[in-house]
Amino acid sequence: MDRATGTMGLQLPSFEIFLPFSDTSKYCLLALAIALFLIAMIVLAFKIHQYYKYKSSSIVKERKKLMNATSVAKKTEGNILVKSLSPGFLETARKEQDSKIQLMQKEMEKLEGHLTPSPPSTESLDDVCSDSDRPREPRGKLKFSINFNKKTMTLLLSVIEATDLPSYSRDPFVRIRVFSKIDEPQSNVQSVIQECETRVVKNSRNPVFDEDFTLSLQNYQLSNTSLKLEVKDFDKYSRHTLIGETRVALNDLKASETLELCEDLQEKTKDIIGEVLISLKCLPTAQKIEVGILKFKTSSQNVIQERDVYARIDVFSNQHRQKHQKSSLRAKSKVTVFNETFLFSLPDPGKTHCLVLISLYETVANGRKLIGQTSLGNQKTASGHNHWDMMMQTLRQPVADWHPLYI
Repeated sequence: MDRATGTMGLQLPSFEIFLPFSDTSKYCLLALAIALFLIAMIVLAFKIHQYYKYKSSSIVKERKKLMNATSVAKKTEGNILVKSLSPGFLETARKEQDSKIQLMQKEMEKLEGHLTPSPPSTESLDDVCSDSDRPREPRGKLKFSINFNKKTMTLLLSVIEATDLPSYSRDPFVRIRVFSKIDEPQSNVQSVIQECETRVVKNSRNPVFDEDFTLSLQNYQLSNTSLKLEVKDFDKYSRHTLIGETRVALNDLKASETLELCEDLQEKTKDIIGEVLISLKCLPTAQKIEVGILKFKTSSQNVIQERDVYARIDVFSNQHRQKHQKSSLRAKSKVTVFNETFLFSLPDPGKTHCLVLISLYETVANGRKLIGQTSLGNQKTASGHNHWDMMMQTLRQPVADWHPLYI
């Protein structure tokens, strides 16, 4: 009892825990406990990660099984549907497919028809497709005059006007070419010795040009020379549409006599201006053909050495036009050597309707200029039909042959 306060006081005994270790040992034990705790947490996190990974992979597998089952069911339904179709319906579908293929074959034969020779000259073959779709209507007339100066061996040409051009003519101009035939017996190869153009007359079906040109004919025989004038509709992408053309043989010209002509424009014709050596190889296992551009031989007597030439290859197979391929640039010469090959897909070469179009271009200051074109394929009308047959008879072996180049 506390005498001062008169209250009873209860005193509890105090205990103090005493470990017989040093402070260093205590801290080491604490660090060990913390390390074990961290290790346990890391192991726990790793196990949780493995669990979720396993769970997600299981979900993906289940989805794949479900998709496979769905696709199998669709295929089964498709087979049941095909089997359930009547023979008459299947026969109608086959006829529709055959008609589509026949339509494509007719279109390719039209294209090939523009590339086969028709005496005595040619059209720039960049626009062969556009002209065939034009309606049959009068092409109009072209008025011009020519005068031959025998002393200077020059031809003075004056392009005056064109009249009554077709309704689709918008921006006409005239391209002038002078051809000289090689003085060789039984040869149709010609050389372009002069080429020029008039200005473009905008929005006129009766354009007035009134332009004069001086064409040099030195070192050429007048009897082998002809003048060709092509009236074209201008296109900013250089795919000019041929409206019509006229041609004048210069062997009957009299010196110092001006001859004024007004000629009806005719359909395009073609000229052979050189040859190109092409190789073909059929790879039936890979379902491809190999087209090789080996050499290009021209008869032109005014080869511009500073210009480069290249070849472009287009392949048409059934209803598909494959992406074209180009050769590298080569220096222009009388005989230009390429020695390059290109691969194109061609499933079932024996049955696939195929057309190979080879175009040769030369580089000019403002872009490119068409030198000429040739074609080959397995059509009956193709100029290179025999070459194609030789390729099919010697599978996996290249077969080379010369083909005429048209312009």
